[in-house]
Amino acid sequence: MAYAVIFPGQGSQFLGMADPWAEHPAGRAVLEDASTTIGRSITDGCHDETALATTAFVQPALLACDVAAFRVLQAEGLTDVVGVAGHSLGEFAALVAADAVALSDALELVLIRGAAMQRAGEERPGAMTALLGVGLEEAESLCDEVRGDDELVVANRNSPAQSVLSGSVPAIERLEAAAKERKTRAVRLQVAGAFHSELMRPAVQPVLDVLERIEIRDPVIPIAENVTGELVREAGRLRELVGHQVVSPVRWETGIRNLAAAGATSFLEAGPGDVLTKLMKRIDPGAAAAAIADPQAARTGLNA
Repeated sequence: MAYAVIFPGQGSQFLGMADPWAEHPAGRAVLEDASTTIGRSITDGCHDETALATTAFVQPALLACDVAAFRVLQAEGLTDVVGVAGHSLGEFAALVAADAVALSDALELVLIRGAAMQRAGEERPGAMTALLGVGLEEAESLCDEVRGDDELVVANRNSPAQSVLSGSVPAIERLEAAAKERKTRAVRLQVAGAFHSELMRPAVQPVLDVLERIEIRDPVIPIAENVTGELVREAGRLRELVGHQVVSPVRWETGIRNLAAAGATSFLEAGPGDVLTKLMKRIDPGAAAAAIADPQAARTGLNA
């Protein structure tokens, strides 16, 4: 079995999401290291509804949970990993899993990124909504129809039948009204801004500043990165793409197809929830995919 490990991003958080990983020595070690780095208990914070509603906390917390899940998989015998990918914030867990970035540096990066995105969201209010059962062409057509002079883009190209739109609040409201008229389901995401759009532009430079001073190594396994979906094997290319990820569309479907083309026969979602596993079924209904939501699921997923 050749595995690809995929890491969920913001939107997958829930109360108590760190608890399963704290029960396993490998996961607990990651959570403790992460707590020391950010100066706050990840496990305790994941029981704080107010904290989980802020981009500034939830990003390092999700990163820690994603990496903890990956370390549990490794401890339970994971081998034959041909590639990794992370959705938006999850890409930073992929960087750690591929040994391209140290966990402490990744946490510093997402702390700065989260705070910068929170500020950008307050300065330039925006929202995101998912269109279900709609292809990319129709999503782009809807954007063109209702955009007007506002920012509105396809931010996440998740599967053949799901796109996420990002833009100003008025533009998103017009989009949702147009979707309702067409009897298309639109689901508003619980995020603090118009991620992966130009409304996040103020968050780019703080991220670039951190990237300039942390060490980025050539990944030991390829990373299907977000901005292009290509498999990246060079540190310099990673630094360039990650720096602009926050204002660029997430080409998730492309990345998944590239991992499959590279030989991945089973996809393991490491971290909270099962959002990416469900997307896998839309991208490739025959794909072997499993959500690794706790240590027992890690054992089951590796022995399936």
